[in-house]
Amino acid sequence: MVDRYDEKYSITRQCKLLGISKSTLYYERRPIKETDRLILNRIDEIYTECPFYGARKISRELYNRHGIKAGRKKVRSMMKTLGLEAICLKKKLSRPNKQHAKYPYLLKGLEIKRRNMVWSTDITYIRLSHGYVYLVAVIDWYSRYVLSWRISYSMDTSFCIVALNEALDNYGTPEYFNTDQGSQFTDKDFVGILEEKKIKISMDGKGRALDNVFVERLWRSVKYEDVYLRKYENMFDCEFGLKKYFTFYNFTRIHQGLDYKTPAEIYLPNAKERRKVA
Repeated sequence: MVDRYDEKYSITRQCKLLGISKSTLYYERRPIKETDRLILNRIDEIYTECPFYGARKISRELYNRHGIKAGRKKVRSMMKTLGLEAICLKKKLSRPNKQHAKYPYLLKGLEIKRRNMVWSTDITYIRLSHGYVYLVAVIDWYSRYVLSWRISYSMDTSFCIVALNEALDNYGTPEYFNTDQGSQFTDKDFVGILEEKKIKISMDGKGRALDNVFVERLWRSVKYEDVYLRKYENMFDCEFGLKKYFTFYNFTRIHQGLDYKTPAEIYLPNAKERRKVA
C-alpha cells in the first residue's frame, strides 16, 4: 500500500492517509518463543477474568490451572509487555515521569448526561496464532459507542494519535478526555492535541484501571466475544475481524446499562445518521 519511491507524497503523509502508524511500517517483530507466547496468552486470559490479580497470584494460577511454571518476576515482566497492572490501591504510587505531563482524575462524582461529554482511551493486548498486536480504542462514555480504533505491532504513541485524530475528525470534540498514565497518553504530542482543542484532560490514578471502567468492560467484550473465539492468524485477519466486531458492537449488540439499546441508538439517535456511519 505504501510506495517508498513516491515523489509526490512522503512516507509519513502516505501513512497518515492510510491511517497506519509509521512505526508499524518499519517495525520488525523479533520471533517470540512458542512457550513465551503461550504464557502471554494465559496471562491475558487470567487477567481479563480477574483484573485484580497481581504477578504473584497470576503466577500461582498459571501453575494451578495450566501446569505452567513461571516465577513472579517473569510474570511481572510479561505483564509489563502486555501493559497490565493489577487493579488495587497501593501504599506508594509510582513517581511521575518528569518529562511527561500528568493530570488529576476529574471524573469522580461527575454525572455523565450527554454524548461527547467524556471520551476515554486505552490499549490492550490481542493475541494471534503466531504472535500478538496491540489494540487502542476511543470510546464515548455516555453511549459506550466506539468512536475509533487502531492496531499496531508496537505499543507506541503514533497509532494512538491516529485513533485520536480519527475520532476528533469524525465526531467533534469532547468536554473531557480520560486516559491512564501510560507513556503513550502522557506523551507531549498526544497531550498537545487535546490541549490545542481546549479539552479537559483527566488521568486515572496509578493502578486504578476501574477509573476507566467502560474501556475495561469493552476489552472483556472484545476478547470473550471475538478474539478468543476467532483465533486470528495474523494482523490482517485480526484487523478485518475487529472491523466486523466493532460494527456489531456499535450497531447490533444491546447493553443492559443502556436499557437494552445499542450504543449507536444512544450516540446516533437519528436513523439516517446511523445508516450513514454504518
